[in-house]
Amino acid sequence: MTKYQRVPGTRDIFGPDMQRFNAVTQVFCRVGCRFGFEEVATPLFEDTAVFAKSLGEATDVVGKEMYTFDDRGGDSITLRPEYTAGIARAYLSNGWQQHIPLKLMAYGAMFRYERPQKGRFRQFHQIDAEILGTPEPQADVELISFAAMLLDELGLGDKVVLNLNTLGDGESRSAYRSSLVAYFTAHKASLSSDSLDRLEKNPLRILDSKDLGDQALVMDAPIIDSSLSQTAGVFFERLTQALDALNIQYVRNPRLVRGLDYYSHTAFEFITTHLGAQGTVIGGGRYDGLIEQMGGSHTPSVGWAGGIERLAMLIEEPAMVSDSIVMVPTGEAAMLAAFGVVQSLRKAGFRVEQGFSGNLKKRMAKANAMNAKVALILGDSELEQGVIAVKDLSTAEQKLVRLSELETALSTYR
Repeated sequence: MTKYQRVPGTRDIFGPDMQRFNAVTQVFCRVGCRFGFEEVATPLFEDTAVFAKSLGEATDVVGKEMYTFDDRGGDSITLRPEYTAGIARAYLSNGWQQHIPLKLMAYGAMFRYERPQKGRFRQFHQIDAEILGTPEPQADVELISFAAMLLDELGLGDKVVLNLNTLGDGESRSAYRSSLVAYFTAHKASLSSDSLDRLEKNPLRILDSKDLGDQALVMDAPIIDSSLSQTAGVFFERLTQALDALNIQYVRNPRLVRGLDYYSHTAFEFITTHLGAQGTVIGGGRYDGLIEQMGGSHTPSVGWAGGIERLAMLIEEPAMVSDSIVMVPTGEAAMLAAFGVVQSLRKAGFRVEQGFSGNLKKRMAKANAMNAKVALILGDSELEQGVIAVKDLSTAEQKLVRLSELETALSTYR
């Protein structure tokens, strides 16, 4: 018999892992609503050009990691490797310009062909937040505040450090690019093959290299501060002043760049030391030129994305669900009647489990194993009397309650 296995780089999520996963998405949506973000959904796949043009041909994502294939119509399709490009495409193709500034949030599956390791999968999931159409640094502050509050409410505030940098405006990047080209050209013999290619296409990407030899060179590379225009310098100063006013702690990291080509001005990452090499749990920045690059009008924007799996791995062991009620019917008539009782309770907002087999002793043992709070025991004799036994499993106290008054009697377990 064929034994089917998961495809490498994918995972099945269940039990406590699913509870952690849901905790991330639920807190994300709850905090995002407080900040006025609206939820959005985009397709799992797009025309390949959406990602190839926006992310940059020289990026690892486009060059090495995208799941790209021709569909039956001969069109080149790519599974979503990140959210921002797809959201920018949706903004343009749906005419959402009339709604700016737009504050959008989303979560879902992403796909990248990478070497599977702890916290990194080929199918993974992200939460994402974007503000489209706002050039002021206050939007950057808003997004960083959103991320910081999310991490605090997940109980992870003391497990992460915010790293912050500026990539400057177009004028700054042009000057900085020249400085980097001059520096790395003088060390070409020591550069990796990937970084030699980046030297021609986008030398800032060398700062993000994972090659140990490249990293040694990066330590002495020029930083952007000496290349910042006055406008870019003022933008970054206003950002840091606002973060200070909010008491959001950060570390200035002048080597920090983001791995995609569309970023400008602000770049930031929330980094942890609790996951080994996979330290970034939320990262993002400003991308003022992306939508214009995709054929739209100039639309300054900023956003971030976070890895749900990585965030979930940091969450403490979730407590077992302990608010459930277990229905334990005994007897044929009681079994049929129990379906109606359970359905009524569920409609009233109670979490109710119903056992289908086993004697009373086995069903009660299962109820205790589920860490349920209360068991409802209904036999044929109780049914004839119009009552049901309600047993509190933490105290073993049991009492008979009329079926017509059951919802009221269970109100403390809702």
